Amino acid sequence: MISKTNVFLLLLLMIVAGNANSQTCAGSIGDPVKSYDFGRGPSDRGPAIPDKTNYEYDNVDVPNDGQYAIIKTTAGMSHVTQRNWLAVNNHTPNDPDGYMMLINADEFEAGLFYQETITGLCPGTTYDFGAWIINVMAKPGIRPNVRFIIETTSGAPIKQFDTNPIPEGSSTDWKRYSTTFTTGANIDEVVVKIMNNGLGGGGNDFALDDITFSICGPTIIPSIDGIVTPNKSLCIGETRNVDLSAEPTPGVYTNPQYLWQEMDASGVWQDMPTETTNKYTRPFVNAAVGSYKYRLLVAENGNINSPNCRANSPTFELNVSPLPAIPIANEPRIVCVGDPIQLSVSNASSYKWTFPDGSNSDQQSPIINNATANMAGTYTVTVTNDAGCEASTSTTVTVVTRPVAIIDPVVPICKGSAVTLNASGGNTYRWVPANGLSATDIPNPEASPAKTTTYTVYASNGSCESSAQITVEVFKDLVVTAGPDIKIIKGNKVDIKGTVRGDNIGQIFWTPADYLDDPFKLNPIAKPPVSTTYTLNVLSSAGCTSSTDEVFVKVYEKLIVPNSFSPNGDGVNDIWNIIAIDTYANPKVKIMNRYGQLMFQSDGYGKPWDGKHENQDVPAGVYYYMIYLEPGLKPLTGSLMVIR
Repeated sequence: MISKTNVFLLLLLMIVAGNANSQTCAGSIGDPVKSYDFGRGPSDRGPAIPDKTNYEYDNVDVPNDGQYAIIKTTAGMSHVTQRNWLAVNNHTPNDPDGYMMLINADEFEAGLFYQETITGLCPGTTYDFGAWIINVMAKPGIRPNVRFIIETTSGAPIKQFDTNPIPEGSSTDWKRYSTTFTTGANIDEVVVKIMNNGLGGGGNDFALDDITFSICGPTIIPSIDGIVTPNKSLCIGETRNVDLSAEPTPGVYTNPQYLWQEMDASGVWQDMPTETTNKYTRPFVNAAVGSYKYRLLVAENGNINSPNCRANSPTFELNVSPLPAIPIANEPRIVCVGDPIQLSVSNASSYKWTFPDGSNSDQQSPIINNATANMAGTYTVTVTNDAGCEASTSTTVTVVTRPVAIIDPVVPICKGSAVTLNASGGNTYRWVPANGLSATDIPNPEASPAKTTTYTVYASNGSCESSAQITVEVFKDLVVTAGPDIKIIKGNKVDIKGTVRGDNIGQIFWTPADYLDDPFKLNPIAKPPVSTTYTLNVLSSAGCTSSTDEVFVKVYEKLIVPNSFSPNGDGVNDIWNIIAIDTYANPKVKIMNRYGQLMFQSDGYGKPWDGKHENQDVPAGVYYYMIYLEPGLKPLTGSLMVIR
């Protein structure tokens, strides 16, 4: 029989232990024995929960002190638009229609937020009790301080902990607060509570969601084929065994018991009664595409069939993926020696090319420069999808020796002449440019370009081609200029200014050779007594067309200009008669006195000067004349004595 003193001491120890800080489960948390997320629905607000809280339900807008609301989000509430609260959504993952509990803590009484009785527990088993909480205050104020309580159904405390003040943050700063405890030898049900540990007023407003009560088992380390991981990728059609192993941390269970489960097509875990060790071999025969999920349950011996008393390993997920689409490689191709080999493939996320020599490349479109004969063969590409499944295809590369194009040498030609171009080394030929060619697709076309031209021939063997070049030099035409026509007075001599340009200048000679100092030089001196046309002849040393040009040398009679006359009316030398001036077409004569005054002027000299100026005899004396004979001839000048 236990004395009252012993009972008191036992309760005291339980209370001291129960006021500890939050203690998170360090092992594996099993499926929830009890969970509560406040439900979900199409309306913005959910129903009241009077059986779980002693706070007053608000279904209008913002709950006042001592009130709560079941809502999806605080967005749109007046406190949010006034920027007192954050726009917070419910915490339940991937459930925008889920509800949360929004609490405005009472200003004077602590109050009970949530209460639940948990039954069907196993004695001597560790459990985890926790919930997600967020401070909805957008401005500094009284911070929420929440107390988690675990007690017997008779009210005896087992464990309690406080969150301590929860700070302000952003609208996504949800945090899970939890603790663990171990049931006594005779405890199979408990009461869990979440209460206010601080007063309301200016703050202490928060949201509560996703409350869970789960077993806290040992840490369970998953391995597949000896590698620590819960995941494995396979490919369709594989036949192999996959070894699963889950190792619980020793010391948690005195005599652990195991049971494997498999998830069925509807997502429900099904027991595998024959698999009762911590290892399981999953055989695959011609594996079908799908996701195969397994887990190991661990409990103290005798509790394995009680869902409230067993922990579970992380979920093993064996994913069988389809093969990637068969890659599309380039068609078989012929490559010439020295050219690059360019490969290409599509329909994959990763690539591996294997070349005939055993080397490889992980590029999608590798380029192999400077192909040689030993690079011919089959090129295989293997593509891999994200699951590691492979598919292959190949293409064939033939490396062909390139022909050697040759063109026979040719000699220069005269303009207007032709020369045959002879090419060899290929089966077909292509000449460029086409200018001056008799044909562009034969090995031996006639070439008659108008000017020096370089031709390229491409010789092909049907797969590859090479090129060669030949320059057909066309001699430039001889361009001969005998010079401008010349005027001289009989007895004078003149240089004839002949010029010649072009290729292969040969013999140069003038015809006629009369009155030339040397008819075989380009610029002879001419002194013809009469007007003469001379022809400059230039021959090509290469036998091309010769060229000629003419120059006309006009020879005028030499004038006899008297240096005096006596216009006194005696019939002798009464006029200034210039002998031979009548042989000129339009001479001009000017006579001036010593002061530069014009005494006489005439166009033509049909009427010689008679010694008068304005019908008056000029005084005897010296006068000066200028005689303009022809354009291009130097004027004649001198003095004239008038004698009276």
